[in-house]
Amino acid sequence: MLRVLLLSLFLVTGAASVHDFKVPGLDGNTIDLAKYKGKKILIVNTASKCGFTPQYADLEKLYEKYKDKLVIVGFPANNFAQQEPGTNKEISEFCTKNYGVTFPMAEKVDVIGDNTAPLFKYLTEEAKKLGVADPVIKWNFTKFLVDENGKLVAVFPSKVKPMDDQITKYLN
Repeated sequence: MLRVLLLSLFLVTGAASVHDFKVPGLDGNTIDLAKYKGKKILIVNTASKCGFTPQYADLEKLYEKYKDKLVIVGFPANNFAQQEPGTNKEISEFCTKNYGVTFPMAEKVDVIGDNTAPLFKYLTEEAKKLGVADPVIKWNFTKFLVDENGKLVAVFPSKVKPMDDQITKYLN
């Protein structure tokens, strides 16, 4: 039964791990998640006009502190209260100017709804297998921690700050 479920998930998303995904970056280049094999990946849906937006600063601190074993990839999304209305260019400028973001940022995507990006469909399904209740993504700055092999290991809600022990315990 599990084999059938895994096969059907693969057929739906075409992915066996996060490393199977390539996404357009804010800088115009492609972010190939396979490039990060051997490192943990923290995937975060972000927004520029949210109460959690200051987490960008801590995401950058986390990235700088653990960059030898962790990469962070931000995914701007306008799915919650229209808190990411900007264009990709505006989002890039905002992140750089206000928070000095140097970690990879993807182009704006949908993380819920009919047009959910394939990566987030995959992550949501994997999170449910870990026992995360639906809806998996309740708001901006939900964090998905993926291990060195591209498998989801934990999901953290918006209120869990990037430097919190709940996250850093996986990095120490």
